[in-house]
Amino acid sequence: MTTTEQPAARVAIVTGGSGGIGSAVAQALAADGMSVVVHYSGRAERADEVVTSIRKAGGEAVAVSGDVADETAMAALYDTAEERFGGVDVVVNTAGIMVLAPLAEMDLDAFDRMHRVNVRGAFVVSQLAARRLRPGGALVNFSTSVTRLQQPTYAAYAATKGAVEAMTLILARELRGRDVTVNAVAPGPTATPLFLEGKSPELVERIAAVSPLERLGTPEDIAQAVAFLAGPGGRWVNGQVLFSNGGAA
Repeated sequence: MTTTEQPAARVAIVTGGSGGIGSAVAQALAADGMSVVVHYSGRAERADEVVTSIRKAGGEAVAVSGDVADETAMAALYDTAEERFGGVDVVVNTAGIMVLAPLAEMDLDAFDRMHRVNVRGAFVVSQLAARRLRPGGALVNFSTSVTRLQQPTYAAYAATKGAVEAMTLILARELRGRDVTVNAVAPGPTATPLFLEGKSPELVERIAAVSPLERLGTPEDIAQAVAFLAGPGGRWVNGQVLFSNGGAA
């Protein structure tokens, strides 16, 4: 009698995994059979809910906190993935913050805070991914469709995401020969609590109408784009920015 060993589950780290998009990404990757490390910064209860949801569906997950811009904390995050699940195959960096104001009025402390999370955080997470992803791995960073839409009040935020795009595309080429893909997803307007907060129904309707599909994206829409890049179907996509916005830009 012969037995066939089942391949070990792939392992994913999702930063910002307690957020609207991050939690959808974590659950989509778990549904694809990956063990997931759900990173969070200040929403422990929400991260625990995501882990519980994944486990109830038969998957494996653990929640880990940490500052994405702190290299020691992020190294510990990768250590947890390796110790708990055996390695790291996929890193999805959804963590980010958004502060909006006209460029002439932007508070520089707010700009520095956004730069620290969105740019330094993406750099730290990407640097560790470059060092520790296993062959066949994938890094997916997050940009924004606002880099094309060029909407007023988004200059500072879009600038941080432009930096993320640049480092993503260059890193893809620096990892030549490693069998690791590096891409970014650039969502359009997405119906998360953060996006909807403070917006009137009329404003939301106007924003939704920008897309030829005449609706906002959902976190699940964005998660499926990430799952494609992280899965077997995305292995020939490398060094790209995937605009997931329903045709809005």
